[in-house]
Amino acid sequence: MASPLQALLRAYRGGGADLPFGDQLAYHGVAMEGYFWRITDPESGRVVIALIGVNRAADGHWATLGLAGYPNRFLRTVAHPQAAADWDQLGASAGEAFVAGPDRVKVDLGPDAQLDLRIDNARPWPRQVLGGSSIFQSVPALNQYWHPWLLGGSASGSARLGDDLWEFEGAQVYAEKNWGKGGFPPAWWWGQAQGFAEPQVCVAFAGGIIEPGPLSVEVTAIVVSLPDGTLIRLGDPGFSPVEAEVGDEHWRLRGRSARWQVEIDGYAPLGAAHVLPVPLPAERRNVPGAIEHLGGQMHVTVRRHGRVHWRGTSELAALEHGGVDRARAEVTRRGGAADAADAAAIED
Repeated sequence: MASPLQALLRAYRGGGADLPFGDQLAYHGVAMEGYFWRITDPESGRVVIALIGVNRAADGHWATLGLAGYPNRFLRTVAHPQAAADWDQLGASAGEAFVAGPDRVKVDLGPDAQLDLRIDNARPWPRQVLGGSSIFQSVPALNQYWHPWLLGGSASGSARLGDDLWEFEGAQVYAEKNWGKGGFPPAWWWGQAQGFAEPQVCVAFAGGIIEPGPLSVEVTAIVVSLPDGTLIRLGDPGFSPVEAEVGDEHWRLRGRSARWQVEIDGYAPLGAAHVLPVPLPAERRNVPGAIEHLGGQMHVTVRRHGRVHWRGTSELAALEHGGVDRARAEVTRRGGAADAADAAAIED
């Protein structure tokens, strides 16, 4: 039988929070816990993303699954009736349709939607005290937490995307988790890029309306892993604030701390975007919820004490603007595009 302290800690973590030095990779058990991988192959100009959301309904768990590619604009999304996640380490699955761990991801959403990914030479998040959500990770019952746990590595394997079979060897890879008490916030923005001139560089940002109880606050975090391995993380209100101006085609972020200043400018035309699903966990269904580009432009400038320390551009950036109403409007504009619809569930 668990002690009162163990029960208290379990309940605390079950609300989505982690103590400093806590393990954010293991499953928390909240309403939605999402796992996301992105492969960038600058040599071929190709990008592949794979995602699984482990969702909790009153009658058990189900999954939001997705596999997409650029530049062929392939997208397959599925509401799967099964889902499970690992309470001890990073891991998530949906029957045989999606099986993922720290260094392997296998996806089978049909004969024309498959991924077999192996990750070597992983470059994990280097800070042990706090993750991507920084001080917010210790606040229980928020509607969203974010942790970019893999900032690089070597991706090898294959992807079947429609009529295309892509092989990749030594491509760049990024992975993250996001989770929350009720699914997704009412509005959010996100971006990630590799494919810079320096292959060690990884840039990511995430922001949105965070709701601690009855209150709401707009928060944005920026993460930059520089060529020498230095990690910059901005986004703590009062200490390293980030300002964000975001639309469906433009992303403009400005962050600063006592030492660092980071400017991010992203652009992608709306007509080139995917419309990705977000889950309604209690209802066991997905709805169009995020306008996401897989091959946008991202210009990044990093200054140290006001002087340019590093500057780079990626033409293979992911740029996302999320919100159910916005995504539904885009589906309507496209006349109910098939890639935005909630796909039928796979039955084992």
